[in-house]
Amino acid sequence: MEVAVSQPLPGLLDRERIVAGPGFNRWLVPPAALAIHLCIGMAYGFSVFWLPLSRALGVTQPVACPDLTLGRALFTTTCDWRVSDLGWMYTLFFVFLGSSAALWGGWLERAGPRKAGVVAAVCWCGGIVIAAIGVIVHQLWIMWLGGGVIGGVGLGLGYISPVSTLVRWFPDRRGMATGMAIMGFGGGAMIGAPLANLLMTYFRTPTSVGVWETFLVLAAVYFVFMMSGAFLYRVPDSARRATTSTLTIQDSVHYHDAIKAKQFWLIWAVLCLNVSAGIGVIGMASPMLQEIFGASAAVAAGFTGLISLFNIGGRFFWASLSDHIGRKATYATFFLLGIALYASAPSLARAGSQAAFVLAICVIVSMYGGGFATIPAYLADTFGTQYVGAIHGRLLTAWSTAGIIGPVLVNYIREAQIAAGVPRQQVYDFTMYILAGLLVFGFIANALVKPLSARWFASARQIPNPESQTLNPNLSFGIRTALAWTVVGVPLAWGTWVTVAQAVVLFTGGR
Repeated sequence: MEVAVSQPLPGLLDRERIVAGPGFNRWLVPPAALAIHLCIGMAYGFSVFWLPLSRALGVTQPVACPDLTLGRALFTTTCDWRVSDLGWMYTLFFVFLGSSAALWGGWLERAGPRKAGVVAAVCWCGGIVIAAIGVIVHQLWIMWLGGGVIGGVGLGLGYISPVSTLVRWFPDRRGMATGMAIMGFGGGAMIGAPLANLLMTYFRTPTSVGVWETFLVLAAVYFVFMMSGAFLYRVPDSARRATTSTLTIQDSVHYHDAIKAKQFWLIWAVLCLNVSAGIGVIGMASPMLQEIFGASAAVAAGFTGLISLFNIGGRFFWASLSDHIGRKATYATFFLLGIALYASAPSLARAGSQAAFVLAICVIVSMYGGGFATIPAYLADTFGTQYVGAIHGRLLTAWSTAGIIGPVLVNYIREAQIAAGVPRQQVYDFTMYILAGLLVFGFIANALVKPLSARWFASARQIPNPESQTLNPNLSFGIRTALAWTVVGVPLAWGTWVTVAQAVVLFTGGR
């Protein structure tokens, strides 16, 4: 007698539980991605904590120890940390973002975006809680472990969690869809930094700078937002067929094979060189304005806010434009326009044209952000959509590399120029020409990217569940979709308003 064996029901976080039902509105997926990216994007704004933490013991003045080394700073309970000690957490963020995305990108494709989003929320928010404990007991190594390492893993998984889902839901607008999500990563600091300042002011007492309390509040708020986004994720149904035109996923390259193709490494170089140049400018934007034009600190702060807006806006604008002109043409524009702007910046500085110089830098930063947002669609066009999340995760090692190359290159050249006696107004000229040179190599790498031959594409055996999804792109928003967009739109609008108010200082001279 045969015994029927029932299949176990899928768990709450399993991929099978988040298959979209009939009539699901695909416009619910971008706000789910934004809810996660707006939270993890606060990694860009963590520098707001460095100065308060540098006087965590002294509160009003740092308890300085002249013989403090980095090794001793990790374990001291009697000396305040230096900003340089704290800044290593920023490096850890992006090192572990790239490495975790590369290591667990394949697992994400199998597990689905909900499970990856939940793990990202636990790691990112849990890491911030551990960092708060590190502040309370004044142990820097605990802060590094919690915020930098565990939080960095959350950054990596959260960053790539929506990518493959979005490109499958929006095969007709891949650039726009990924641009909307990755725009959130750029906007996270725009919301989180002013919110953190408000919270630190509220919690500040004669015995506390208010940082650990702020960490706990942010962790709680971010956890709610990230879990909401994770549970809102849905993936297309591979079995369902509806009545409108069918959009079928093309043959895809397996992520184990993708890194063997020269196209992967060419696109890796494209991202690395674009980011190296852009991150170098972002890192020196404020001192450039002060040293070249003699701007005040208030004006420089307004400039920083302005480039944040261009960073965010560029992610959506350039990624959406790539849907119309193609990814390769978009990157060619980045490199050609970037070369012209970098090369002309010294002339604009010598001419004393602050407005033109600021505009050039803002356009450069918009292309920096646009490069991040366009790259997932570039990968999907090249390698197919089935494994794009895992391939994107491995490609993000280019970001980790650029995070070292760009700032180190810019800082060393600046110091060498100063040591050689070059006036401070001119120390950035050679740097700009070097960065323009990086973009020349990026343009060449982009030009060499060619379509893959058929032998690279995965067989049906490698893709057990190729998704063929009938989509209706014209579904009306509805109350649920409108509510989801409102939840992410309100904090984004508030952050934009605060940033614009700060940027106005740039044009009013602080009046």
